[in-house]
Amino acid sequence: MFRDPICGMSLDEKETEFKTQVRGRTYYFCSEYCKHTFSEEKRIAYFSMEIGLTDDIPTYSGGLGVLAGDTIRSSADLKIPLVVVSLISRKGYLKQEITKEGKQIEHPVEWTPSKFMNELPTQVRVQIQGREVEIKAWLYDHQSLTGGIVPILFLDTDVEGNTPEDREITSFLYGGDERYRLKQEIVLGIGGIKMLEAAGFKIRKYHMNEGHPSLLTLELLRKNDMNPDKVRDLCIFTTHTPVEAGHDKFPYDVVQEILGEIIPLKTLKKFGGQDRLNMTRLALNLSKYVNGVTKRHKDFSRKLFPGYHISAITNGVHSFTWTCDSFRKLYDKYLPGWANEPELLVRVDGIPDEEIWQAHIEAKEKLLDFVYKKTDVNLDRDVLTLGFARRATAYKRPDLLFSDVGKLKEINSKGRIQVIFAGKAHPKDLSGKQLIEEIYGYIEKLRNVMKIVYLEDYDMQMAAKLTSGVDVWLNTPLPPLEASGTSGMKAAHNGVINFSVLDGWWVEGWIEGVTGWAIGPHPSEQLSTEETKIRELDDLYNKLEYIIIPMFYQKRDEWIKMMENSIGKIAYYFNSHRMMRRYVTEAYL
Repeated sequence: MFRDPICGMSLDEKETEFKTQVRGRTYYFCSEYCKHTFSEEKRIAYFSMEIGLTDDIPTYSGGLGVLAGDTIRSSADLKIPLVVVSLISRKGYLKQEITKEGKQIEHPVEWTPSKFMNELPTQVRVQIQGREVEIKAWLYDHQSLTGGIVPILFLDTDVEGNTPEDREITSFLYGGDERYRLKQEIVLGIGGIKMLEAAGFKIRKYHMNEGHPSLLTLELLRKNDMNPDKVRDLCIFTTHTPVEAGHDKFPYDVVQEILGEIIPLKTLKKFGGQDRLNMTRLALNLSKYVNGVTKRHKDFSRKLFPGYHISAITNGVHSFTWTCDSFRKLYDKYLPGWANEPELLVRVDGIPDEEIWQAHIEAKEKLLDFVYKKTDVNLDRDVLTLGFARRATAYKRPDLLFSDVGKLKEINSKGRIQVIFAGKAHPKDLSGKQLIEEIYGYIEKLRNVMKIVYLEDYDMQMAAKLTSGVDVWLNTPLPPLEASGTSGMKAAHNGVINFSVLDGWWVEGWIEGVTGWAIGPHPSEQLSTEETKIRELDDLYNKLEYIIIPMFYQKRDEWIKMMENSIGKIAYYFNSHRMMRRYVTEAYL
């Protein structure tokens, strides 16, 4: 059986007379109207350097790519006419190996695109360092159970006739030096526009997910008689980075060497910055709609880039993808339709407490079995389990829990805790790698006191197990560096309770003692760095000792009520269906 990608009706391909073959695939429809709509419908072109769809397609490194994957899933569910452009990243981001001493070793992730997607016959060219570089594309259709389809174009320069150097441009996600990065962004932005046109897509708007694809604005300027107003009407920009240093910038001598003069340099400087080509400023100056990814991030971005109107659409996660099997069954039983209407999760109070707890125990047991297979460490189902899994980098502060080891030992003596860590460091992030080694040091130091594990080669499958199987989700970023964060939203979908620094999305999701607990002061409090750190450690240790541990071990009914609040007051709202409906009404229409 097939589903009509426009209306979602179930079809038998042998009986339907309405079908069309496009880009090497056959699509079936219930009527001439749906067939015509599919062929003629104008789409939103969503550009993202990385996309996290499945671990079999390792074209992502972390939150930005996983968010793009959830954007695709919800767009397909809701039948939003999206087409996505990304890079093939043939050797992935990195496969992480960790030695017994905690040293990270990186390996390429070799995979074969032809196993998962079709190569398009169409090729386009871009100019790089004065050379014509051929680009081909792989087409992957993500289809929802509702019938909706989102086509994804993965751009690839590993084409016969290209120089060996150029064939490697789309090999490593975030690899190489600034020249390599600029070449990738030329392929993504300029090559992406050309490929969409060559493949026959009709485009209504162009949505840039972060600044990496913003060179697409230069191609649009060329196509629109250098009229910036026409380009702005076409462009949407979502910024994810709350610090100036995190935005891609390239010296103009490097830009001229690699990009050439696609538009006059004077014009490029007008839109991209006088000193260096700032990819974020280029996108800001040539987009009509600009948004940050939380309300707090919007406020901070307005300070970082004064003079620009920046809106806020708070991120969300794809509810069905990030809800574990035991909770899916529970929601199916009591809240039918929740997967495509996550707002129904607000009615979680109708689910019996004992069934919520049993669903959690099933998820926890699956996680602990997984941990045992990976590490040979046998964690205890009845012990309070904290989870911390995200990119290993300094501002995430995975070591904050160990700031006072003596205090941590004392707390553990009053109520046992165990901790599961995971996360990859970027190959060039030496301080991130050092943090992994330090955590391994604490694991050894506390070996006879409490169980702590660090799981190797963090990926989406592991993330799903962790965010559903721990009891408490710990998050300790250094404010204001967490633009959004989404792992805590995934945890909430599974009744896991958040214990987090008030940054990113948690400022909006947090109700103290109701949806979880805060670590440190509210952003509105103007405290010194030293005072903030004192408050953070006080909250981290005192709430763990006097609130969280006693509630977990002695007040199970109160604990389950907070689990229900995580679902009914967080998951019902912080999902990508709500997020995409906001994009449609505020940016796409």
